[in-house]
Amino acid sequence: MKTTTIAARGVAGAGFRHEAYLYAGQEQFLRGTVPFIRDAFAADESVLVVVIREKIDRLRAELGSDVDRVSFLDMREVGRNPACLIPAWHDWVCDQTADGVRVRGVGGPIWVGRAPAEIAECQLHEHLFNLAFADGPGWWLLCLYDTAALDAEVIREARRSHPFVFEGGVHRESAAYETGIELVLFRTPLPEPGVRPEEMTFRTDGLLTVRDAVTRYAVGAGLPDPRVTDLVLAVNEVAANSIRHGRGRGILRLWRDEGMLVCEIHDKGHIDQPLVGRKRPTVSQNGGRGLWLVHQLCDLVQIRSSAEAGTVVRMFVSLRS
Repeated sequence: MKTTTIAARGVAGAGFRHEAYLYAGQEQFLRGTVPFIRDAFAADESVLVVVIREKIDRLRAELGSDVDRVSFLDMREVGRNPACLIPAWHDWVCDQTADGVRVRGVGGPIWVGRAPAEIAECQLHEHLFNLAFADGPGWWLLCLYDTAALDAEVIREARRSHPFVFEGGVHRESAAYETGIELVLFRTPLPEPGVRPEEMTFRTDGLLTVRDAVTRYAVGAGLPDPRVTDLVLAVNEVAANSIRHGRGRGILRLWRDEGMLVCEIHDKGHIDQPLVGRKRPTVSQNGGRGLWLVHQLCDLVQIRSSAEAGTVVRMFVSLRS
């Protein structure tokens, strides 16, 4: 396939450049990403591509003998829980730039077939990316959005979450970009489940009851034993936080949703840091490890919090093998 050269070098400037690539179909996907990657080679920059396996295979075939100059990660693995993407990118960027290497990346967190809850977290993730890397080393991330395959609302949100847009062969600032949306999304209540959940209230002495309830429900739903252990540990961490920071009580709800087992805890506490659980804890850090652990143990985690509504942590694990 013939690709066109994009005069993109130098566009990124000194800081972090978060850019949405809006394209239509496979040919345009390659026409934009391959020159972007080859331009990084010419600038002696390291490149990490985090996309779904099908796109990795297409890029590998197109890059030919240069393919070994690119690091690849399967988005379905590293980004199954979108909250794990910021620490993954952060680790790679810091590792590369520590030796003075310039970097750029290609990402694609949303693909056709992702569940609505996953898409919602990807959209929050894209907004939070700007916050997470605002004060870090300068680098360039190109995020992929197929306008021919994804819903129009997903494309509109991509324009809002990315300060820059690459479209029609032109790199420019996004006229639709809005700052501070991550705070609005973080404070917005989650939609109610489509089924009636099992529900119980717990208090200071109720952690054992919570663990027993989650174990019973998970085993009854057919969740494999190792995943039952992971889920119980995750829920216990959140419930303990509710007791410590949520006025000594919380509400546990359990239900199934499209092949996922969902455990939700709601309390009257308030979290004012939307990046909670999305930064790898340091050795000297005081607290903050619980929600990091929850993100590592679950397939998807949604956290929403406001002073008025309190905090909701919704944890998903797949019932499919």
